[in-house]
Amino acid sequence: MIEVRDIVKRFGGLVAVDHCSLEVGNGTITGLIGPNGAGKSTLFNTIAGFIKPDGGQILLDGEDVTGLSPHKLFEKGLVRTFQIPHELTRMTVLENLMIVPANQSGENLFNAWLRPGKAKADELAVRRRANEVLEMLQLTHLRHELAGNLSGGQKKLLEIGRTMMTEPRVVLLDEPGAGVNRTLLGKLSEVIQTLNRERGYTFCIIEHDMDLIAQLCDPVICMAQGKVLAQGSMDEIRRNEAVLEAYFGGGAATAADATA
Repeated sequence: MIEVRDIVKRFGGLVAVDHCSLEVGNGTITGLIGPNGAGKSTLFNTIAGFIKPDGGQILLDGEDVTGLSPHKLFEKGLVRTFQIPHELTRMTVLENLMIVPANQSGENLFNAWLRPGKAKADELAVRRRANEVLEMLQLTHLRHELAGNLSGGQKKLLEIGRTMMTEPRVVLLDEPGAGVNRTLLGKLSEVIQTLNRERGYTFCIIEHDMDLIAQLCDPVICMAQGKVLAQGSMDEIRRNEAVLEAYFGGGAATAADATA
């Protein structure tokens, strides 16, 4: 679904992504791990169009989308979430979902004035969809709560809900488990797996919680110093000497001491 070819991104003299190449297979939940400063978020931002690469190519389902803006990629079915949720704090949970679908009839002045019936029908359809999403996320009881009042875990669920309003082809999740309690983390994992299994969503997930990565992801890609260091199953990654060196500065013995 996503093919990254030899991507380079520099910030002054710092090379954040260094001729990085990787693939995210259609229908997979691919994990992207690596120590802090490995270039994971920069690569995500480059794929999602928030920053432009200095070299290389990005393909979405075979189409060259290198350098396209986020809203153009959104229209093509690529959605990115953030480690810190970007909810609209002074709008309700329901309203945060309802504003997501693009090209709603009521947003057109002509339709709002001269075709109010169509605008109303479309709004009702969007509201139905939003309520279905809230039911799946088990957030129905919070539909009229201001989004800014939600807990960190509930905001992460709302972020997932906003992607569900678009029926995306691929979702880039940036540390969905950060700051989420174990109960809500279990719910978040369940939602990701359901969307992947039942609706065919492709996911690529940056995460530091290795248990969550092991539960959700196959394959797992490890980055270090701006490029791919290793790829495979989580068991293979955990046994990879180069990965242990990148994380712990030593081989298996050092890793065992650090995690004891």
